[in-house]
Amino acid sequence: MASKSDYFGLPYIVSVICAIIPFTAWLFGAITRLMEGKIVAFIIRLIGLGFILWIVDLILMILSKHILRLLPI
Repeated sequence: MASKSDYFGLPYIVSVICAIIPFTAWLFGAITRLMEGKIVAFIIRLIGLGFILWIVDLILMILSKHILRLLPI
């Protein structure tokens, strides 16, 4: 899902902008985790415990040019 685009097929720069904005990062992060079937990661995002993961995801997204999934569960 992450070679040329990340969030729902959006281009890289749009995905980065969405990842920078806390609300869209939370919403898109929760939806993509649910779509991937990663229920634990979805619950963590949904209840707001994913703030640290949001920062790490953002840094890794900027450095690697795609979203890296930290929680494979």
